[in-house]
Amino acid sequence: MRSLTVGRRTLRVAVRRGTDDDVPPLLLMNGIGASLEVLQPFVDALDPRRTVVRFDVPGVGGSPQPVVPYVLSTLTPVVTGVLSRLGYEQPVDVLGLSWGGGLAQHFAVQHRRRCRRLVLAATGTGSLMVPAHPRVLAHMLTPRRYQDPEYARRIAGEIYGGTMRSDPGRAAAVLHAHAWVGPRRGYYYQLASSTGWSSLPFLGLIRQPTLVVAGNDDPIIPVVNARLMARLIPRAQLHVYDGGHIALITEAHELAPVIEGFLDA
Repeated sequence: MRSLTVGRRTLRVAVRRGTDDDVPPLLLMNGIGASLEVLQPFVDALDPRRTVVRFDVPGVGGSPQPVVPYVLSTLTPVVTGVLSRLGYEQPVDVLGLSWGGGLAQHFAVQHRRRCRRLVLAATGTGSLMVPAHPRVLAHMLTPRRYQDPEYARRIAGEIYGGTMRSDPGRAAAVLHAHAWVGPRRGYYYQLASSTGWSSLPFLGLIRQPTLVVAGNDDPIIPVVNARLMARLIPRAQLHVYDGGHIALITEAHELAPVIEGFLDA
């Protein structure tokens, strides 16, 4: 772990060094309110030859709160600067999960020479998309699920779907076994950073080979959004799995081979 400052933004960064320098590094962009530790099950499921880079957005996990709010388009240059500070000037593969998928879409367009392949997991196009049920959205307005294990267990099936419906305790276990909870203000800054944002007008500008990964029981991002994205991104393919919103973490052993197959194609 280390902290890197780029453009007056400081991010906590973790790098798992791979064993094969010929394999492009994989940059992970996390969901809202989640520290980089939450992605540990997925990192553990990846082939050790692949270098993996993770970071906490400002105000989340171990990254300090930003002095002023940010938006997606101003955060991607910071991420690019972090890659340069780490010595990765070559194109990297990028995976964005949920909120991180929005950031990943921006990264692919704004810094297309730094992005080789793109994976969009359990994500959508922002304000212009088929929305979740209002009750699900209400739960997303607070970071309480990261702070209260009992609350996380109680709502897990409703907001995450998939196997969390029959075993909601797994969601609480995953979120609290790995998460480093930051201040509430960091969560709200992250939530506000994508308010009113939509990638729908510029999906055609994403030129990288793209894998859209979606669950058929995702209450937060209904699967119809993934089908739309796969149609509008010129070089996209779609993989729909049986599961919910956080299957990339809870069923990492099943999805990691699919994603690595795409990255290695």
